[in-house]
Amino acid sequence: MAESQQPAQLEFFALQSPCIGICQSGPKGYCKGCFRSREERLYWLQIDDATKRIILDACQRRKRYAQRKKATGSNGEDAPLTQQGSLFSDDE
Repeated sequence: MAESQQPAQLEFFALQSPCIGICQSGPKGYCKGCFRSREERLYWLQIDDATKRIILDACQRRKRYAQRKKATGSNGEDAPLTQQGSLFSDDE
């Protein structure tokens, strides 16, 4: 067997939903409890385990991002955009 080809991992149990019962959408549309999108929650029972693993990984990244944002005291609002000066004008 070639090194790049690994045998498929056997799954004995179906992946469970990450829902923790806090079903509220945040400002970006992700659930505040499990960090899944609306579509990810809606189609959870219809998707395969490989896709569920990808979603679970994404949820963990979203959760870490939200925790970092909360720890730094960011209120979730984007910083105001600054006007970039022209590269071709003589005004400084």
